[in-house]
Parts: sequence; C-alpha cells; structure tokens
Amino acid sequence: MTAYLWIAIGSALGGMARFWCSGVVARLVGETFPWGTLTVNVVGSFIIGFFAVISGPDGRLLVGTPVRQFVMIGLCGGYTTFSSFSIQTLELMRDGQWLQAGGNVVLSVVLCLVAVWAGAAAATAVNTMRWV
Repeated sequence: MTAYLWIAIGSALGGMARFWCSGVVARLVGETFPWGTLTVNVVGSFIIGFFAVISGPDGRLLVGTPVRQFVMIGLCGGYTTFSSFSIQTLELMRDGQWLQAGGNVVLSVVLCLVAVWAGAAAATAVNTMRWV
C-alpha cells in the first residue's frame, strides 16, 4: 500500500510540474502549436532515461524499488503528457491542420526518443566516471 501512496504523491507533483512547465512555454512561444506539451514530453523522456540508467543495477545511484517507482512511475508518469499530446493532435486534425498534426507526431516521437537516449547516455557517462 505504501508504494501506491508514493506513486500518488509523485504523480501529483509531476502533474503540477507539467502544468507549470507547459504554461511557461505557452506564455513564451504562444499556443498555435502544442510546444508546451512537446517540451514536457521531451524533458520527461530525458529524465526517465537518465534515472533508469543512473539508478539501475549498474548505476551510481543506489536507490530501492520504492524510489524508482516514485520517480519513474509517479513523477515521470504525472509529468509526461501522452494523453494531452493525443487530444491536441486530434484537435489539429479536426481543424484541418494536417501539417501541424503530422509535425506534432513526428517531433514528439523523434525528440522524445532522442531525449530518452540522451538521458540514458548521460547516466551511463556518469556511471563510468572515475571520482577523485
């Protein structure tokens, strides 16, 4: 039962961070394209890739399963926005904005895969560093 509580807390914190981050991006660049959602998904992909490797069996950060669940399922799950991505893409399609809808799909998939790879690569580099 404790795992559910920590995941719920992580999800709440991740959801609040998502709301804040996507709002900041929307204020900075506008809302004609879902840049806020895209940014959140890319950042979340980097974080989960980094944390999965840095806290994995060969990682430098030794944490227990509850902490991994809190961060990866709770925080990252609450922070990333696949459902928002999906509804925004559908709305773009319904509005006949096919280029924007396709761009959102391609950018989201490609950038999030690059981000999760970059996060994993960064954590691998940290794991193999020699500390003085």
